[in-house]
Amino acid sequence: QVQLVDSGGGLVQPGGSLRLSCAGSGRTFSSAFVGWFRQAPGKGREFVAAITWDSRNRFYTNSVKGRFTISRDNAKNTVYLQMDSLEPEDTAVYYCAAKYSMTAYERRDLYNDWGRGTQVTVSS
Repeated sequence: QVQLVDSGGGLVQPGGSLRLSCAGSGRTFSSAFVGWFRQAPGKGREFVAAITWDSRNRFYTNSVKGRFTISRDNAKNTVYLQMDSLEPEDTAVYYCAAKYSMTAYERRDLYNDWGRGTQVTVSS
């Protein structure tokens, strides 16, 4: 089991940037496949981005491609989500999650461990 703490959310104007962090504890975090999900008010939790343990493969949902970048620093046990050109539609609670298989990375039910979430609000 891995404990995850997600942070970095806040209020930003359209076109602005934020960087979210997901700090993991436990010896296996550096070998975990890590994803970011988000949940807007009244909607289900949706996949945003994911990264393999060695950073060789990264995946994004279409609506964030070219604007968001996922990365990780295994020495710091941290995964990041750099969000640029933010839009009001990006407003949501963002969650990081971990599992140990790359298969079906968009399926939230296959992730074992979750952070508590961090609020991102994009508004003028």
